[in-house]
Amino acid sequence: MDYRFVSLNAVDDQETAIKTFKDYDRVALPVITAEGVLIGIITVDDIMEVEEEETTEDFHKFGAFKSAIANPLKERVFSLYKNRIFWLLALVFMNVFSGAAIANFENVIQSIVSLVFFLPLLIDSGGNAGAQSATLMIRSLAIGDVKLSDWYKLIAKEMMVSLFLGVTMAIGVAIVASFRAPEIIIVVSLTMLLAVMAGSLIGLLLPFVFTRFKLDPATASAPLITSIADICGVLIYFSIANWYFGI
Repeated sequence: MDYRFVSLNAVDDQETAIKTFKDYDRVALPVITAEGVLIGIITVDDIMEVEEEETTEDFHKFGAFKSAIANPLKERVFSLYKNRIFWLLALVFMNVFSGAAIANFENVIQSIVSLVFFLPLLIDSGGNAGAQSATLMIRSLAIGDVKLSDWYKLIAKEMMVSLFLGVTMAIGVAIVASFRAPEIIIVVSLTMLLAVMAGSLIGLLLPFVFTRFKLDPATASAPLITSIADICGVLIYFSIANWYFGI
């Protein structure tokens, strides 16, 4: 009588419906028009099926698939190819920048050959840290724990977390370098610290950027974040080496 009831609007997004069911713990909800006219109901069984579809779609997007795949056993070969080739090809061209950055520091590599040994380890660590951060943010945005306006609140916290992670990982790589190449301990330690911090911040901010431009934050996939973090890692590594050795 007083219109104080929980309901879903017919034009609401599926994720809004999922969140409403979770917030109010209902087994069924009425669906109404903008004028408040009842046009049907949605049950918890219906919404569980929708949630499974939404979660599957997000997982596939995070794995750099162009769209969700229902069942890989039943899907045709060309369909699987079409869903996977777009991002893989796009990332090939993006990774050209990593190669260009390495080529730009060719004189540094020729002077200190031992730098090459630690290159995959360092840039992968930055990418892994970014993927972790992005996974946390994408999921938090999807279930409503974090809003677009919260991005600035998370930066300081992520910087502290990534600082602790970077210092710990820098100690680990310094131990390895002490046996393999003691002359570059400072370089690899500083790079590890900065690469992990940079990767973590990229992983934090990219989902917010995608959300800001009305794109699905899951599109900020792990391969995309890893590729961007790789480019940053290469630039950080060889810039520090160039500065430290004065080459």
